[in-house]
Amino acid sequence: MGLIVWLIVGAVAGWLAGLIVRGYGFGILGNIVVGIVGALIAGWLLPRLGIVVGGGTIGEIINAVIGAVILLLIIGLIRR
Repeated sequence: MGLIVWLIVGAVAGWLAGLIVRGYGFGILGNIVVGIVGALIAGWLLPRLGIVVGGGTIGEIINAVIGAVILLLIIGLIRR
């Protein structure tokens, strides 16, 4: 069950990040990967910056979106 939740959170976060940072969509599988990697980035980075987002699934999605946006911006800088 946990794997399915991770995939859903990753898909939603990747999709939302793709909407926020236009032009860097990677399709459904790519968005899931970007969302999951974004969640890992946010899970590591945000506590070190002192940023705490609420708990639960919504908090996880918000964290993952923040991390995915950061990841997409870095990918965008590398592509140029």
